[in-house]
Amino acid sequence: MKQTARIISTYTADVSGVASALFELGGMTVMHDASGCNSTYNTHDEPRWYDTDSLVFISALSEMEAMMGDDKKLIRDITDTALALHPRFVAIAGTPIPMITGTDLKAIAAIVEKNTGIPCFGLKTNSMHTYISGADMALEAVARRFADTSLTRLAGSGRVNVLGMTPLDFSVNGSDGSIRAWLSDNGFTPLSVWAMGSTLDELSRAGEADVNLVVSRAGLGTALYLQKTFGTPYVAGVPFGLEFSKHLARALREAAGSGVSSAPCSLRPAGGGKKAVVIGESVYSGSLAAAAAMDAGFDARVVCPVETAPGFLAPGESVAPDEDDIIPLLHPEDTIAADPMYKPVCPPDSDFYPLPSEAFSGRIYRKDIPNLISRKIDLKG
Repeated sequence: MKQTARIISTYTADVSGVASALFELGGMTVMHDASGCNSTYNTHDEPRWYDTDSLVFISALSEMEAMMGDDKKLIRDITDTALALHPRFVAIAGTPIPMITGTDLKAIAAIVEKNTGIPCFGLKTNSMHTYISGADMALEAVARRFADTSLTRLAGSGRVNVLGMTPLDFSVNGSDGSIRAWLSDNGFTPLSVWAMGSTLDELSRAGEADVNLVVSRAGLGTALYLQKTFGTPYVAGVPFGLEFSKHLARALREAAGSGVSSAPCSLRPAGGGKKAVVIGESVYSGSLAAAAAMDAGFDARVVCPVETAPGFLAPGESVAPDEDDIIPLLHPEDTIAADPMYKPVCPPDSDFYPLPSEAFSGRIYRKDIPNLISRKIDLKG
């Protein structure tokens, strides 16, 4: 059966992607769902929950409210809480029940903003898509509401925004700091990281960037908005490996000079015949596949089980969202790099390189999630 996971896990939903993307920005995120569902997010999807304060709430939607459509209670609860806590903004994210009942989250957000004077936006999440969709919507909403349009792109400045950075892809293992350090080492100035380690005020200056680095599909909506508004080109890739990271730095310089965006994550250099498959988000996995080819001679390809965009995968690669789609793409001669929860569907004779993902296995393998920025990639299990 399609869309049924018999063996492997599923990726965290779009509503968690919203909460993760906005976690550090001083806003208030409201998941419109039944009481108790917040624990799924803060227990399994959010490694910062016990170390960093953030206003992430559940609306505690009851059965009666769902049947009768009592939006007044939701509006009153959000309004009262926002007036008491004074967040920088309010984000309201939907789940399956509001989707079924046709709740107009954008209209509710407009009413809350009128009542409080606090910027508020409703996001059309429904938990039927992955975290990529939700994080992308949330970050783009922040760009549209808070990017200072009086600023102009400072061409030649070497300033870079890092877009699409969340623990769901990178965890809290220092990868965000390593990317900042890599940019500095290559002559760039990190302007902001969307959205780990940067404040909302820093994000508001995004229009000054010379070029944007998209490190996951979750940053594409923001990149396209900044490109349209400020003329800022983007480069899609993660600085993995010794050689691919050099290639990515060159691509950033070229894009800054030409104003033309590119996606080095789709590069698949010919290797030495050793076959490899990387399963995961397209920008992260594509960059890893390219790095494995350049550093260790692998002929690597990507199997992408989540949303992506045209040009982010190599020719012949495609999205495979269900386990019935993924299994035929894995062969005994492959080295398979994936979250350990994929291992039961891999051929028993294949080599397995464990690559835990917060978005897939939650906290189970959190301590084993590697920081691969600028490190040699050889995919040896």
